[in-house]
Amino acid sequence: MTTNDPAKVITGEVRLSYVHLFEPYSFDDGQEAKYSCVLLIPKSDKATVAKLKAAYEAAVEKGKATKWKGKVPKGLAIPLRDGDDDPTYEGEEFEGHWILRASSRNKPGVVERHDPHVAIEDSTRVYSGCYARVSLNMFPYDVAGNKGVSAGLNNVQFLRDGESLGGRSRAADDFDALDDDEGEDFDELLGF
Repeated sequence: MTTNDPAKVITGEVRLSYVHLFEPYSFDDGQEAKYSCVLLIPKSDKATVAKLKAAYEAAVEKGKATKWKGKVPKGLAIPLRDGDDDPTYEGEEFEGHWILRASSRNKPGVVERHDPHVAIEDSTRVYSGCYARVSLNMFPYDVAGNKGVSAGLNNVQFLRDGESLGGRSRAADDFDALDDDEGEDFDELLGF
């Protein structure tokens, strides 16, 4: 997949955290609710990291031309965080990863691995801990004196299941299949 927009990136396989793809969510009261997710990008995925850095540079150039009066602001906020050092993201799941939060006012498309024409509508299928590819774009901002580059969430392609990061297990992992007659003793016990 190619794109002519230098600020657009299609990632390699990343792990998702803080997943809010089906309903907008606000982390703080008074803040606008958005669709969002946090990407855990393995530091070993040099190709995705290089694409993100190039997209960041393109967004900085665009900000310089359109938002920041021809200059790159000092202390410019950078969206890519180091999972080994950033206190915002503590936990072993973040270790060895770059962390990037992507969000959008618009609902992202969420599609299947083997057929990207098939949308995923079930919000339990794409969760914190699963693996995906993500389409995003870097863009400059200047809001109330805060200047930086952020990641806009476009679309998500589910790749595979992973251990849930929310601590909640999947129903399919909790239960075994039962034969029809295995529930009869319980029914008799209750008087049904």
